[in-house]
Amino acid sequence: MKIDILSYRLRNQLLSQTELTSPVEVVIWFGAVQAQDFAGAKWALGQRVKDATEAEIDRAFNEGKILRTHVMRPTWHFVAPADIRWLLMLTAPRVHAANGYQYRALEISPSLIHQSQKILEKALKGGKYLTREELASSLEQAGISSEIQLKVTYLVLSSELDGILCSGPRRGNQFTYALLEERVPPGRDLDRDEALAELTRRYFNSHGPATLQDFVWWSGLTSADAKAGLEMVRAELARETISDQTYWFRKLGEVTQESSPAVHLLPDYDEYGVGYTHRSLIYDTSHDRHLDARGSFIAQYIIVIDGRIRGTWKRTIKKKSVVVELNPFQALKTAERRAVTQVAEEYAEFLGLPSTLAWNETR
Repeated sequence: MKIDILSYRLRNQLLSQTELTSPVEVVIWFGAVQAQDFAGAKWALGQRVKDATEAEIDRAFNEGKILRTHVMRPTWHFVAPADIRWLLMLTAPRVHAANGYQYRALEISPSLIHQSQKILEKALKGGKYLTREELASSLEQAGISSEIQLKVTYLVLSSELDGILCSGPRRGNQFTYALLEERVPPGRDLDRDEALAELTRRYFNSHGPATLQDFVWWSGLTSADAKAGLEMVRAELARETISDQTYWFRKLGEVTQESSPAVHLLPDYDEYGVGYTHRSLIYDTSHDRHLDARGSFIAQYIIVIDGRIRGTWKRTIKKKSVVVELNPFQALKTAERRAVTQVAEEYAEFLGLPSTLAWNETR
């Protein structure tokens, strides 16, 4: 009997079931959680934690229990302090390589990177937390022009990849940076093979059933490294071949489907959508006309019903409430509508705000 891929993924992604009680546990389970949309990424963690609130996740972030940095692919991820050093050791060289074109276009040489890192270290030394604008000012004062904002962005990013900088607490709505050596206590040392095995294990445990190609995409590693990592942990995993694709996943036994309709209101870049190369299992491209100008469901908040994407949603934070706009691709059944409403209300509870729901079903 073939496994139900979506049921297994919903379970492993902690969407259909979770026993975790803190956002830090979720980040550790995944290894890294894509997080360029900070508000959306907090909800990605929140719905995978029992009785979570946004305030709890903000507190964990500001206390440095969760970090937000560039790792794996050239984008923001939440990572745990205990994991950040070995993750960077394993994946930063690939991200530097991916950034190579921009380094050359912006005239960012290895010597300039080294010079800027020394300046940024000095500016942050002693437990200081500075915004990107303040770091740009430090570079400017030391003779490195900050006129081109993208150049500053890549200089700061390169310092993250080299383990010099990491996220600090937010200052109001502004993000700050800190020195990693001051923000993050020393953790366990992993050699490269141990790090590769650990990242592979976490990916297939949290994202499986998934293919080797999925892991290559998600991790940003070479195919050779991904194959080597899978070989290291394959004895710990189950596998199933479906339609000529081999899927790997943790050994769970039979996983039952959630009671239908099972609804999840997921944010943009949620691991359920972004963590795989092929997404036809969860999304029908005939719905592309319902997406916004970006034309990708990954970059939008999505309504997931019984494991499949059935619409989009938006949220607007008012002074004392949140407006949740629901845009299903097609008119929903009464039970589906009721379940969506319930999850929208759970999202409002997560924010600690009363909610107003706005339905748009004339699609």
